[in-house]
Amino acid sequence: MAELTPGTVPSISVAVVHEAAEPWVASTGLADLRARRPASPATAYCWFSMTKIVTATAVMQLAGLGRLDLDDAVSRYVPGLPPSRSDEPMTVSHLLGHSAGLSNPLPVRWVHPAGGPGPDPAAFLAQRLRRQRRLKGTPGERARYSNVGFLVLGEVIATASGQPYQAFVRDEILRPLGMSRTDFGYTPAVAGDAATGYHRRRGIGAAAMELLLPRWVLGARVGQYRQLHRFVLDGSAYGGLIGPVEDAARFVAAHVGGGASGAVRLLGLEGVTAMQTRQARGRALDVGLGWYRRHSDRPTGERYWEHLGGGAGFWTMMRVYPDREVGLVTMGNATTYDHQRLAAAVLEGRPVSV
Repeated sequence: MAELTPGTVPSISVAVVHEAAEPWVASTGLADLRARRPASPATAYCWFSMTKIVTATAVMQLAGLGRLDLDDAVSRYVPGLPPSRSDEPMTVSHLLGHSAGLSNPLPVRWVHPAGGPGPDPAAFLAQRLRRQRRLKGTPGERARYSNVGFLVLGEVIATASGQPYQAFVRDEILRPLGMSRTDFGYTPAVAGDAATGYHRRRGIGAAAMELLLPRWVLGARVGQYRQLHRFVLDGSAYGGLIGPVEDAARFVAAHVGGGASGAVRLLGLEGVTAMQTRQARGRALDVGLGWYRRHSDRPTGERYWEHLGGGAGFWTMMRVYPDREVGLVTMGNATTYDHQRLAAAVLEGRPVSV
């Protein structure tokens, strides 16, 4: 397997999962630059939007149990949806495929300090929905990426399961898979070995990020980076998980293994196949049920589905290669890095630094 060496990103952690083999996990660099604390496969990172695959999996679990149907109108579960110009109802499947017609406001300030209380999920969603006067398109017509859509799915899960979204995910996904160091915040299990987020200090993007972020998030300058204080996202279902690559490997193994990870079955094969089947097409994306592939990635030639997680201080990727029966997870504690180059080198067994 590839050899990881330190590069310009403070730290990188990677997992490669084969259906019939133990996962390969590796880390390089520093989880915290000032403390000189090295990263390991147990180091926790903010997952950000990679969380959406967990949310989508929870929806598919409820569908498999008969607690909801993917063709159900979302209004059956969540009130206050924006009106549409058509009679086509917004369905659960539309939300999973980003084709519900909801807009995608920039979520930069949807955060609260780690250790502090976050907003009530239903109230937070209701506030976001009130700001959407009308759907941007007919449901099912076109894929338009929307974080709000997955906030809605969090409430769909809560209503259909009869328990809060976070509780359902813990009970039905995290605990069964032994993902004991992954949760919706900096729990005691991860607080001592969590990566510090960093954002580059130079460039137009750096200046814009510093203007957009709440002032309390911005920490000290460390070399070429601005250190970020720990924060937790408002609205867990679209991006709230925090945990290590070794836990993420257990999860992606289920999507490589036909719905099962070791002795634990999360989904039936039909559910896994449906998630990896194109449901909607947009200007930039082909979208399954949660998973997507960007049109710009076609020149790489190899078929895969992925979900990226991007935001202040962290960049993550979860990807499945159906033809290889391989899953790949990368996590880094910088706002961006070349995940495509990293993925190619890891799969080809070449040395790589990022």
